Amino acid sequence: MTPDYDLAVVGGGAVGAAFAALAVREALYAAGRVVVIERERPAPFVPGEAYDLRVVALSRASTRILATAGAWDAIAAARVSPYERMRVWHESFAVDSGEALVFDAAELGEPNLGFIVESRLIQSALLASLEASGVTILAGAVEALSLAPALAAVDIGGRRVTARLVVGADGGRSRVRELAGMPVSSRDFEQQAIVANVMTARAHEDTAWQRFLGYGTLAFLPLANGQCSIVWSVGNERAAALRALDVPAFERELTQALDGALGEVRLASSRVAIPLIATRALHYVRERCALIGDAAHTVHPLAGQGVNLGFLDAATLAEELAGARAEGEDPGALRILRRYERRRRPENELMSRAMGGFNDWLALGRGPVAQVARRGLGIVNRMGPAKHFIARRALGIAGDLPAAARGVRPRESGRSSQRR
Repeated sequence: MTPDYDLAVVGGGAVGAAFAALAVREALYAAGRVVVIERERPAPFVPGEAYDLRVVALSRASTRILATAGAWDAIAAARVSPYERMRVWHESFAVDSGEALVFDAAELGEPNLGFIVESRLIQSALLASLEASGVTILAGAVEALSLAPALAAVDIGGRRVTARLVVGADGGRSRVRELAGMPVSSRDFEQQAIVANVMTARAHEDTAWQRFLGYGTLAFLPLANGQCSIVWSVGNERAAALRALDVPAFERELTQALDGALGEVRLASSRVAIPLIATRALHYVRERCALIGDAAHTVHPLAGQGVNLGFLDAATLAEELAGARAEGEDPGALRILRRYERRRRPENELMSRAMGGFNDWLALGRGPVAQVARRGLGIVNRMGPAKHFIARRALGIAGDLPAAARGVRPRESGRSSQRR
């Protein structure tokens, strides 16, 4: 039986849409042989409107991937917020003390450390790129999934779609992962992230500010309009109490939590709270099925690495499929998909453990180990090579990166021809 498509991507969010675009542009699948299944399209971007509450910090690797996917120019033309510095400190020390960890783009010879961008803007630009290329986008929710030796079938809204490979990019509560019988391990941090946009008395200086509080973590991300997007991760009970405060009381608590580093803080939006749970699929692949992004893993948001890991998943899977296609291989074959899993799973799990450790020992920790961790920020700041290494990894300009993340085509890099 000939399937309807070569690739069926379930989830047209940023990561799923990026993978579909890369599959067409880098793996050279015909646009008509790729379908994206997405439940809900984002609201159109309107220039000059208030910033959406859902923003992400894009690394250099992610912007390169988005450029390769044909979306970055549209995103950059709409609205992006570059940041040039990052300052991280523990509540035991002053923000301007020598115990703070400071990253500066100028020290790395880079124009910036990344961009703060609204999630819906990324998704909209990617979906527009897909539609322009001729990729089919279907609206609907997955009702059933079957994985057979020759093809996979996805049921949506009374319609059956068949493909040689189904890619689950449908988030932390992935329906594809569930229907494919792929087990997951999870950790409930018993925390919530309070998200809002704020105005500050002092300029944010194109700097991302992050303070470990002893009871959680507070991040201020700079926006191009002079405001900041905050992510305040605290225990469930404290989160409920903060959300119950009236606006002036909440603003006072927020100003104090940042230790006055940016002066008085005023709300510029509503407040929302997001439960924090880290998940990891025990396997990323099965015959005819692969997971990417949050469907495969979620991490604590304190370093903003979630979407960046997802884009690296998308680019790596597309690269491996490019190599398989060049050799006439079936994209749904398990041995092909395992190459992707072997490259990405160790990297993602290392990041997950690191974020969990930062939360345990810097954001919440007490005792000797936590004291060492606090001092470690200043120590790393004074150790040039170590600081440089960490910064380059976070920026996405070092490590085992797929070709798209390095700004080169797979056939130029030779990566896709390397068998694992």
